[in-house]
Amino acid sequence: MTHKIPIPHSLQGSLHATIGTSFGSSTTPDVLQQLLADKRSPSTRQAYERDIIQFFKFMTGKTVTSDLVLEFLHLERSQATSVVLKYKASLIQRGLSEATVNRRLAAIKSLVAMGRQIGVCDYGLEDIKGEAVVKYRDTTGIDSQTFKLILLQCDRDTPKGKRDYALLRLLWGNALRRNEVSQLNVGDFDPDSRTLRILGKGRSQHEVIDLGQTTVNAIADWLNSHRLRRDDSPLFYALDSHSKGHRLTGDGIRKIVVRLCKQAGIKKPMSPHRIRHSAITAALDATDGNVRKVQKLSRHRNLDTLMIYDDNRGRDQAEMTDLLDDLV
Repeated sequence: MTHKIPIPHSLQGSLHATIGTSFGSSTTPDVLQQLLADKRSPSTRQAYERDIIQFFKFMTGKTVTSDLVLEFLHLERSQATSVVLKYKASLIQRGLSEATVNRRLAAIKSLVAMGRQIGVCDYGLEDIKGEAVVKYRDTTGIDSQTFKLILLQCDRDTPKGKRDYALLRLLWGNALRRNEVSQLNVGDFDPDSRTLRILGKGRSQHEVIDLGQTTVNAIADWLNSHRLRRDDSPLFYALDSHSKGHRLTGDGIRKIVVRLCKQAGIKKPMSPHRIRHSAITAALDATDGNVRKVQKLSRHRNLDTLMIYDDNRGRDQAEMTDLLDDLV
């Protein structure tokens, strides 16, 4: 005779409970939205969303939907690999840079990885390799005297000139990236301690950087030129009638730099990142190549990246070529 082990009264109801009903499970998960929600940085979310939309638009001619994403994620591994390789080939044929190709592939791979994580996809795209990238092949920029010409293009008697002058000072004095500047809020600036709170590239936590007194004065002058704003208001915003008051985007900052450089008569193609290159190179020149110190300014995680700046600055290849020419 078999004796049943008695079940405690407190667990009796668990035998008949419906599993999963309390967790909001869905039969049609929105994988793309789940992926975007998993990204901390607003700029990263925007880039991933844009790249994935472009992928589906190019490959299917359709606007991306959750059902279309699932259709892709439900493909056989060989089919999915073929689709993505075809897309990669099209990016290369269109002449996109290696870094851009890799970024778009990374977005698709992340979508597939999220699909696997939540159980709607059973393949991966690990076999699809990115393009080899030569980092910062051209790190040349402009010297400090040329940058002064750009600063002179700012009419500091006007709010627009004050804003542009403060922007340029930040890009040069702290070698900031344009998205780091775009994300700044009024509350991130502390004139008393001469510091600025920024969200660096690839970071999930803010860091505090020191500002030069001239930059502090420039930002304070810009803030004093308009009515007091809340701490969560953008530090830099548009002044044109069409989008006045809206946060300056990275592209908006680029357009300001291009306009001012053109006014200064600079022929070399310029951008916020080119100013960053220029500032880092100028710092290396001023410190006689002290890469450890300049790393604090550039905030490069990998010192090897900064060494490329130093190698380009030194023009060692040109020196060796001249030496060989003189030998014959």
